[in-house]
Amino acid sequence: MEIFKPINLQSDTEKPNVENVERVRCLIIGSGPAGYTAAIYTARANMKPVLYTGMEMGGQLTTTTEVENFPGYPDGVTGHQMMEDFKRQAERFGTDVRFGVATDADFSGKILKVEIDGNKIIEADTVIIATGATAKYLGIEAEKKYAGMGVSACATCDGFFYRGKDVAVVGGGDTAAEEATYLAGLCNKVYMIVRRNVLRASKAMQERVFKTPNIQILWEHQVVDLFGENGVEGAVLVKKKGTPEEEIVKIKIDGLFLAIGHTPNSQVFKKYIDTDETGYIKTIPGTTRTNIPGVFAAGDVQDPRYRQAVTAAGSGCMAAIDAERYLAERE
Repeated sequence: MEIFKPINLQSDTEKPNVENVERVRCLIIGSGPAGYTAAIYTARANMKPVLYTGMEMGGQLTTTTEVENFPGYPDGVTGHQMMEDFKRQAERFGTDVRFGVATDADFSGKILKVEIDGNKIIEADTVIIATGATAKYLGIEAEKKYAGMGVSACATCDGFFYRGKDVAVVGGGDTAAEEATYLAGLCNKVYMIVRRNVLRASKAMQERVFKTPNIQILWEHQVVDLFGENGVEGAVLVKKKGTPEEEIVKIKIDGLFLAIGHTPNSQVFKKYIDTDETGYIKTIPGTTRTNIPGVFAAGDVQDPRYRQAVTAAGSGCMAAIDAERYLAERE
């Protein structure tokens, strides 16, 4: 689901009136680990942050049933509960948490402007973008049915739950190859379901896959359905779809991992903010600064590599400190 949807700029007659314009010192867009951590730090620095949550309060973690790899939760915690804890801590220090979606932005002047829900303008001295990235899905109904019950888009996050079991990874690029080799160290067997007859992964990653004995590549296969009573028990595949050799194949698996890419939720800001070819926001190495002074990016929207809750939280801390120092230098 795309959380922060861009819209066309409204005409002057439709623009929010003066009463719907608000000035703040620090605006945070996004409510995952990065956004809430940035809020905790900026609030403690007396920057009086205003945080807009987006449509999915708490971000991608709220769709994760159990989180066991975040420090401080030795017994594990649901993603929803962890984000509630983050939110309460941010509010404890004075963060103004609001439900709303960033629908447009204007970073052309000294005052940074973000449109919320198409009818309110927030003018900010600093903006922290923490809108995350949305995993790409196959688009089959079974993905929704088994969400959190055998379907995952993060092997590093959820692979631990499938120790000694059989799983499948969908994809043929570097991410899929990396996730398959990671899972191979935990699971009994890993199927790589590849739509084409070649891997798109780099030669080095391909070699790792080919040399891993418990990875089996299913060439020219596509997932069309999943089955199971209380969770995923297997997948229905089509082999060589659209050819005379087309056939239905069923495999027994306990988990399906999607590794077909992510879409960074950066579209609203791309008119002003530099991004890579995929849409991830570019930051100055070692910082969270973007090409626009006063605008910072944290979490998965600027991280195509790690995409973990703990790294997102760390970059949220960095963004808050960068924003605080920016204001101090300016003032």
